Amino acid sequence: MGGRVLSVASECVPLVKTGGLADVVGALPGALAATGWEMRVLLPAYRAVRAAAAGWAVVWQEADLWGGPGQVLAGEVAGVPLLLLDAPHLYDREGGPYAGASGDHPDNAVRFAALSWVAARMAREGLDGWKPDILHAHDWQAGLAPAYLAYHGTGGVKSVMTVHNIAFQGWAPAHMLGVLRLPGHAFHPGALEYFGGISSLKAGLVTADRVTTVSPTYAAELMRPEFGMGLQGVIAARGAAVSGILNGVDTAVWDPSREKTAYDLKAMVGKAVARAQLCEEFGLEVPGPLAIVVSRLTDQKGIDLLPGVIPDFVLGGGGLIVLGSGDAGLEGAMRDLAARFPGRVAVQIGYDEALSHRLFAGADAVLVPSRFEPCGLTQMYGLRYGTLPVVSLVGGLADTVIGASPAALAAGVATGITFQPVDGLAFGRALTQLLEFYRQPKLWAKLRANAMAQPVGWEASAAAYAGLYERLIA
Repeated sequence: MGGRVLSVASECVPLVKTGGLADVVGALPGALAATGWEMRVLLPAYRAVRAAAAGWAVVWQEADLWGGPGQVLAGEVAGVPLLLLDAPHLYDREGGPYAGASGDHPDNAVRFAALSWVAARMAREGLDGWKPDILHAHDWQAGLAPAYLAYHGTGGVKSVMTVHNIAFQGWAPAHMLGVLRLPGHAFHPGALEYFGGISSLKAGLVTADRVTTVSPTYAAELMRPEFGMGLQGVIAARGAAVSGILNGVDTAVWDPSREKTAYDLKAMVGKAVARAQLCEEFGLEVPGPLAIVVSRLTDQKGIDLLPGVIPDFVLGGGGLIVLGSGDAGLEGAMRDLAARFPGRVAVQIGYDEALSHRLFAGADAVLVPSRFEPCGLTQMYGLRYGTLPVVSLVGGLADTVIGASPAALAAGVATGITFQPVDGLAFGRALTQLLEFYRQPKLWAKLRANAMAQPVGWEASAAAYAGLYERLIA
């Protein structure tokens, strides 16, 4: 069937990225093209991305965007059809998309209201003969786009709101209601009012035709107080309009057969070579399974559990390499582990994409003990590389890894190890299981083969989004 989608977001690979949102926004247009849907991505023209738009055509003018004019430039970067909202008074600044040297930009509410306003207008009125059937808004930064359609006219366009991480909600004080071009009659708990103010994420959740999040389990979790971050009632009230669609990974970028130590399911010798090189690079000698952690070092990611469980894992023969940065206390705790267990535990603070590839290629297991995880990509990289995921049973981790329960082992379908609840006792037992499986070469080979055979690309996800769009416009 197919149609047209205007995707609205604050970041998009390869131009600007602070997290997984950018990967999804950048991957969707290409993935959807195969289903007959044409997607363009509207993004702010931050200082760092303006150079990429040199010579692009101006396709939209906006006279009044909260203190100055704006224009939209159309072009393409790395195969992604882009529309950049160029409004220097809002976006031409030092720092990242949301913050400068002294913290969050104080006018973020209007900076992203402007993005949403232009998105809704372009969707409603069409753009040089291109009119979308669907406006697809991502996270709080685009949350006002469905609201502007709902309160200022839809022009026949349907809207989808996707929550990538509900922890960020885009709050503004109540006195800004008129400034944000929102109607006073909608300022009540059933619509825009949120704890006495305005949340642009809530605005999107209550006005969009459909709400999605990035895994089916996370969609269900968001209706519960321990995961919903205050918005659980709003999401539960939308009920049947809420669904979860898993993200995928870029299988051309994350491909063990394209690594320096190339290997695949039929010829695994390259993985052993990669492991040996990794141990040499970090000065490790590990008789048992070599595990990795590639993560932001935060409590949300369960990193605080590692100091309690790694000593016994090392005692059982295991080794660990940690790559990441984040909470200063947790960075220190990781360094302490490496100091306590030289030759078994190594840590590199920061992020290094090339090293990340070497870690997945050479490691035996990847540890993902998150307390909540909307989707997660790390475990999917693990599956792709035959690096067995050891994951907590939350969100997308629960939806992508088949835990080695007795039933799954008997049926021959397990792809990793899962544990719950998210505490040291359960995590420690999962690592004991990892040590036991590693000592059984036939079982280990079977688990690894299952993991590598698991589809983790965008095909299924793109088909699910296309199906959602088609049902909306039917």
